[in-house]
This record gives sequence, structure tokens and C-alpha cells, in this order.
Amino acid sequence: MSLLVVGSIAYDTVETPFGKVEDSLGGSALYFSAAASLFGPVNVVGVVGSDFDASKISFLKKRGVNLDGLYMESGKTFRWGGRYYEDMNKRETLFTYLNVFERFQPRIPEEYRHSEYVFLANIDPELQLKVLEQIQKPKLVVLDTMNFWINGKRAQLQTVLKRSDIIVVNDEEAREMTGEFNLIKAIKRIVEYGPKSVIVKKGEHGAMLYQDGKFFFAPAFPLEKVVDPTGAGDSFAGGFMGYLAKTDKTDFANLKKAIIYGSTIASFNVEDFSFNRLKTLTMEEIEQRVELFKELTAF
Repeated sequence: MSLLVVGSIAYDTVETPFGKVEDSLGGSALYFSAAASLFGPVNVVGVVGSDFDASKISFLKKRGVNLDGLYMESGKTFRWGGRYYEDMNKRETLFTYLNVFERFQPRIPEEYRHSEYVFLANIDPELQLKVLEQIQKPKLVVLDTMNFWINGKRAQLQTVLKRSDIIVVNDEEAREMTGEFNLIKAIKRIVEYGPKSVIVKKGEHGAMLYQDGKFFFAPAFPLEKVVDPTGAGDSFAGGFMGYLAKTDKTDFANLKKAIIYGSTIASFNVEDFSFNRLKTLTMEEIEQRVELFKELTAF
């Protein structure tokens, strides 16, 4: 099944207790694609500057990632810098230079417009709406957002929510969106806004799924060493949607399996900087860790 992602492409400078990298590849669209392409083809829409080295993402093409929707504009590529501390849940943003991403206007190639599975990565809700206006009858639309848009463009975000099937948020975003401190109440309130399902990312504590009055909770895979948490959420989303597109089933039982696959791939992603680990990751390794997930949760 056809899978589309619209999001950012960036150069990241990241410092963690395990090292530092400068101008490493990042951005939601690339993390998502690196994960989702393990299951099947992915269509990408994004913008880069004239300084972007396309040879560094050649491995994505080999995996069947279609980059016809990757536009190059005059100027510099989006750049972000961050520092993580011993508690990897704490992150300090050092700089954000939007550069060409500030003028990003998603143009969906004709060949992408029939994409059945659509991931709207964390970008301006107005741009997310423009994407949906160019897509013809998607089977599943998954939405990501953040506090900046929740507070700054609530009306536009509410419109996108009405046209989305699943939203992916963290605890803080769920509470900010609804005004409900209790997470369960917040999740149920979000469903009233339009999405049929809500996924709450809980970082090192896993992920929670809610649909039709039913909950599912998946723990995070226990790791001895987390090198770089950057992109964990987008690699989770890529694994989640890649599995759904491959199996072409969106019932609750399959959503639960997709959560596990998404969590599994995210657990590999954080083992190295950028998506270096995802470059070499194999389905055999994924399936082995999925089996370990089953053992962790069986009783």
C-alpha cells in the first residue's frame, strides 16, 4: 500500500553524554522514512537548501523511498541543535534555523496524490491542511503536532484533527490540547475533536493506544545504553505506519501490533546518532526484538 510522509528535513547538531555530532542528517521526514522503508516503499515530500548533500540519503532510494517530492530551494537547509543530559528525557534546544523550511509550501506530486496511508509530521497545521487538500481519499491519516501549534494555531489544528484518523502526542501535549490534567480524560476528550484513535508517546515508559473505549499499553524496550534520543518519535511513527501499510489492516488488533513494531524500531534508532543504526537494521533483527517484547509482556 502507498505511504506518504510530509515533514522536515534537517541537519542536526546533537550533544549527549556519549558524544557529539555536527550537521548529521535529521528531520521528521527522514527519520520516518528510514524506519518505514524497512517495510515497504515510502513517498516523501519536503524541502532542502542548495547546501544539501543528496548522496547521504542514497540508502533510502535503495530501500524504495521515492524522493520525487523532495524540493531544493536556494538557501540553507533547516538546522537544529540540541543537548541531552544524563536524564535523556531532558533536552535543551541550542538553536533553530528554519532557513528554506520557513518558506515551505508542500506540493504533492501527482503520483503521490493517491497515497492511501498519510503521515502529517510535526509542521504548521495550515501546511497539514494544504497536504490533505491535495490527497484523494486516503485510507488512514495520522497526525503529529506539538505545543507550539496547540497554543499558536489551535483553530487550524482543530480543523486538521477533524480530518485525521489517529493523532500522536505526548503526555504534555495531550493535557495542553484539552485542559485536562488526568491523561485518561485528556485522551477521551481528544477523540471528541475528531480522531478515532489516540497514541500517547511516553518516551522511556513506552506508548499508549486508545480506540473505541479500549486501551493498549506497550512498554519501551529496556536498553542498557541510549546514545541519542533524537528522532525516536518519528522513527516510532515510521515503524508504526510502515507496518500498517504493509499489512493493510487498521483494526484495533493490528494497531496494537503496529505499536510494538514502531516501539521496536525506535529502540534501535536511539542506539546511535542520527539514523545510523537504522541504515544497517534488518528485518531479522526487528523480528527477534519483537519476540523479546512478547516475552516481556506475557503473563
